[in-house]
Amino acid sequence: MGILYAKAFHIVGFVAWFAGLFYWLRIFVYLAEANQREEPAREILLEQFTRMEKRVYSIIVIPGAVITWFCGILMLFQNPGYISFPWLQVKLVLLVLLVGFQAFAKTYIRRIEENPSQVKPERLRLMNEVPTVFLLAIVLLAVLRNNLDALAAFGILVTFMIGLALGVRYYKGYRARNPEH
Repeated sequence: MGILYAKAFHIVGFVAWFAGLFYWLRIFVYLAEANQREEPAREILLEQFTRMEKRVYSIIVIPGAVITWFCGILMLFQNPGYISFPWLQVKLVLLVLLVGFQAFAKTYIRRIEENPSQVKPERLRLMNEVPTVFLLAIVLLAVLRNNLDALAAFGILVTFMIGLALGVRYYKGYRARNPEH
């Protein structure tokens, strides 16, 4: 019964972590765009988005990551044989890479705060999509487990990343044609 609670909270933590990452990274885009505004809007928006960024990170992202990792490790202690499954090993590697990406993003936000004019919103839009790739890969591994064909999974991820890149490129053109959006 304990493993079901651990699994339930693991899923809740995972959802919170990714929701926080999506929102947190989107705020990076808003910060960069706010920097392109004229005063006094620029100062007001930068102050508001900076406050939001800090709150989302400390109230949603970090607790979601901690709950995810804690409950995942708890499930591994309850079923130590799972660690021998290749799908779980790959999932753990992806999670470590996701934590690394999160740490990189945290240092990147400092760059935005120190010199916001150096950061392009387009780059941040692409950065905003990185957790989506992790989410897709991790969910496919967790759900399909040993039934996941590696080549098919790679094809899905590559197709998805190309679609994201095209979507960002299209949106950039749309924003150039419609600056009020």
